[in-house]
Amino acid sequence: MMISRLSSKFNFFLRNPFFPTPLYHHNHRFLTIIQQKQALHNLPNGLKNGPFFKNHISVLPLRCLSINSSEEITPERNGNDPLHYETIEDVEPIDLWEEEEEVEPEIGDGGDGGGIVFQSCSWGEQALLIARDVLLPFGDDMELYSFKTSPHGYIYVRLDKLPNNFGCPSMDEMEEFSRQYKKRLDEAGALGKIPEDLALEVSSPGAERLIKVPDDLSRFKDRPMRVSYIEEMNSRKVEKNGIFFMESIDAESGSCIWKLADVKENRDPTSKGRPLSRKQKDWRLKLPYAMVKKVTLYLNY
Repeated sequence: MMISRLSSKFNFFLRNPFFPTPLYHHNHRFLTIIQQKQALHNLPNGLKNGPFFKNHISVLPLRCLSINSSEEITPERNGNDPLHYETIEDVEPIDLWEEEEEVEPEIGDGGDGGGIVFQSCSWGEQALLIARDVLLPFGDDMELYSFKTSPHGYIYVRLDKLPNNFGCPSMDEMEEFSRQYKKRLDEAGALGKIPEDLALEVSSPGAERLIKVPDDLSRFKDRPMRVSYIEEMNSRKVEKNGIFFMESIDAESGSCIWKLADVKENRDPTSKGRPLSRKQKDWRLKLPYAMVKKVTLYLNY
């Protein structure tokens, strides 16, 4: 039996204190969590009129859980086949959903840091090949941002929509991928190529996804980013952070040029909302790639 769940992984949206406990709505085989529309009226005007709200408030179904109970298929077993799996021996029966552990993202962690992580699952590579095959009809606009398998029989997939400002696919796109991928996993499980008792979660990258330096910088150059970096001061290395726009990349020297973003966090608190000064607008920071510790998208503006 394959269990699957969809999840819009924008952490800011899911954890926003202005939203009350979700309502549950049954729709055929899907259990869909829908936020109460009335709660939207309680949001501050700055949030309702901000770019994040405009881009993502239409995505009301945040999570779906679909469970298919189908007739058990028992194909002929070949004990000598290295790709043959017995569900009970290879993964534990899935009774309750295993929540993905929330940790500080790191590049290549298989989560909000992107990358592929199998966690010693011998069937992980086969599951990844199927995922990539299912993604082909979606075209070049959609990519696997991260892929992770769990020894308990869970597959976590994050899909990246390249033209989207935040890299977030629509719920329809995630649902279609989940449906197609679930079908292919069921087929592979029935043939003994992967364990049959698996669970699947399909989501978008979180709002705190890591920006790869320098690979992703040009893609998000029109968006403010929070940059943590190392600067040498008086023969000491000091860790700093700021909200910047990426202005340019110098591939030859392996560095990038940043300028201050005109956001509240960078303005003088006594200026009563006035924009950056001329001096602030002209300020530039040249950082070698090696001095950049962490870059994430900045949403609070």
